[in-house]
Amino acid sequence: MTNRNRSKEKEKQISGRRNEGGDVLVPATARGEATRRKILDAAEEVFGEFGYYEASISEITRRAGVAQGTYYIYFHSKREIFAGLVEDIGERLRADLRTAIADATNRVEIEKRGFHAFFQFVARHRRIYHIVQEAERVAPEAFYAYYHKISQGYIRGLKEAMDEGDIRMLDPEAIAYTLMGIGHFVALRWLIWPQDHGASVQLPESVFAAVMDFIAGGLTASPPDF
Repeated sequence: MTNRNRSKEKEKQISGRRNEGGDVLVPATARGEATRRKILDAAEEVFGEFGYYEASISEITRRAGVAQGTYYIYFHSKREIFAGLVEDIGERLRADLRTAIADATNRVEIEKRGFHAFFQFVARHRRIYHIVQEAERVAPEAFYAYYHKISQGYIRGLKEAMDEGDIRMLDPEAIAYTLMGIGHFVALRWLIWPQDHGASVQLPESVFAAVMDFIAGGLTASPPDF
């Protein structure tokens, strides 16, 4: 295959549609998507391990097993892949949550399944906390979009449950961010702060049960009836 034909083949792999932000081409073929996935997975490792400023494109391509020329077909700069990675993490997290709560029949069950899926996702991707928090300085638009997209689905779901009488009427945005804060700091304490990153880390069952009891019953003296 000539260089010109190779170039056309690469263009075919990535042309056709754009991401949610409308500014980055997303691969239109399975082969192109597989290559982009390898690059993003390698970027998650490198940015999580070294941080944005110490990370290098050469290390990302080395771990992805692709040439630097291939990298620049999908991403134009280090900042672009960093912002794209934050968006990708958010998309994968939201997809896992949607799958987990798909057939839940009430709001408490949705919260239970959603929190469980969230903690599992964090346990599998412990570097994401460092990446997302660093995005506030490096790519603030990606940082705010990450939390905004999570919150909007949360707010809609809570409002629907309130309208249906499944849970009591409160400010759905305030409750959404309260619940997001609970998940964030519980995961930070039991899944991120433990220093042995080579070990498999899971949230203790007793901690998960305490969180669910609190969500279902708040701080009232009587225990919730599940």
